[in-house]
Amino acid sequence: MDNTLQQAIVRARERLVRAGITERDADLDARLLARHVLGWDAARLLVALREPPPALFPAAYEDVIARREWREPVAYITGTREFWGLPFDVTPDVLVPRPETELLVEMAVEILARSPKPVAWSPLVIDVATGSGCIAIAVAHSCPEVHVIATDCSAAALGVAQRNAVQLGVADRIRFLETDLLAGVQGQVDLVVSNPPYVPDEDAASLAPEVRDFEPHTALFGGTDGLAIIERLLPQALDRIRPGGYLLFECGEGQASAIEELISREPACTIIDIRPDLQGIPRAVLVQVAEGHS
Repeated sequence: MDNTLQQAIVRARERLVRAGITERDADLDARLLARHVLGWDAARLLVALREPPPALFPAAYEDVIARREWREPVAYITGTREFWGLPFDVTPDVLVPRPETELLVEMAVEILARSPKPVAWSPLVIDVATGSGCIAIAVAHSCPEVHVIATDCSAAALGVAQRNAVQLGVADRIRFLETDLLAGVQGQVDLVVSNPPYVPDEDAASLAPEVRDFEPHTALFGGTDGLAIIERLLPQALDRIRPGGYLLFECGEGQASAIEELISREPACTIIDIRPDLQGIPRAVLVQVAEGHS
């Protein structure tokens, strides 16, 4: 039996390393899961590391470490993930929000900040394939004047997103719609933003077990080349974005050239920016609709 919390965490870290998790991630996960079980913040855990664990801790900690050994994502075990500085509920019905997707929020906020602001201006944004609602909610949280329509084909995912919107105080400015991409969405909008499924089907075997075996495949895979959903989204978005408005979406490594070719075939729009993530991978594609388009 582990005599102190520190010893329990060290043993858990060793188990996670043997399960194939990197030493750095194993250390972070072992500590985070200990905090989750204890209900403590990092400072309290640090102070108590040399103390014996509470009576109920060993059994509960064993359960969560065993789940992590099977490579279940930490966010599914704890039920939460931070994104854009906000705490999001996360379940296996939605993708785990990723840091690189914050780039979409950053660019969306930039676009909305520099847009003309007539009296009583209230821009309308559509978040396609909203999942946990992380993009829609982060944009609404950062831009109090914005209203958002968040679509997803999964009723379960929308349930998670709606709960997050309520908990984070923006539910009054987000309308959730169960639909395929933009089907049934009426009127013109200022910005369509999306983190669509874009992983090529053939890449499934190379994905980390946390992704391949646990996250929803309908939110991950985008056909043979990964671009099937993006190809469908583009014409639908162009029909709904006002002249001068924008389409902003995430893509995967090695897809930028094919996307440039795809966009070049649409005379009604132009690529304004393809911005890399922190790893230098082209990640966020910004397209503007021509002023004369109708």
